[in-house]
Amino acid sequence: MWAKRIQYLNENFSRIAKRDRIFLNNPVIMSGLGLAPLVVVATNGTNALMLSVAVLLMLTPTRVLASFVSRWIRFRALAYCLCAAVVYMAAYQCMRQWFDVQVVLLGIYLPMLVVEPIIIKRYERATPEKWVTALRKGLLTTAGYVLVILLVGMLRELLSAGTLFGQEIMQAGLLPMAALPSGGFVVLALLCAVWRGAINVLKKWLNMEAKRYQ
Repeated sequence: MWAKRIQYLNENFSRIAKRDRIFLNNPVIMSGLGLAPLVVVATNGTNALMLSVAVLLMLTPTRVLASFVSRWIRFRALAYCLCAAVVYMAAYQCMRQWFDVQVVLLGIYLPMLVVEPIIIKRYERATPEKWVTALRKGLLTTAGYVLVILLVGMLRELLSAGTLFGQEIMQAGLLPMAALPSGGFVVLALLCAVWRGAINVLKKWLNMEAKRYQ
């Protein structure tokens, strides 16, 4: 049973990876989408949490709503942006209720989610998306993006201030520049390198195991 499973994963790795938006085909790690909010806003755990909630409230609902609207609007880019703007107005009110004035810490990058490629990129496809597919892929993409946001935010806070969500973990930060946008690029680059390296190790391991069971 284990040998068959290994063989299947090895032979279908590319197809499985294409469908996976969380680990194997994460939109940030593998495609470089959604970088601006990550490097500028996600400087600590709290900001990362607020940004994650905004993405949770916007990405999947926008994609599902646009799957209906884009059937009647010829210019799908406009349809996706309009849907994102409508969803944003509701999401912003929720954010204000939950986080109060802290929402202003996200600055212009909160409304900019309306035109964020990771949210509206699907309009490039020639055929409209079914709402079931939009829901499934939207949830997977959301999970993948939120995972990276939280990881980057927590890593940057830990490296720059030695804290996590304001709680002291270390007496001093190891990399103070991690709180700056330039430091955000460094942290994200290191995370991408480790992440992609882990995927390559997994691919090689599956290949070796598949050969061993042949």
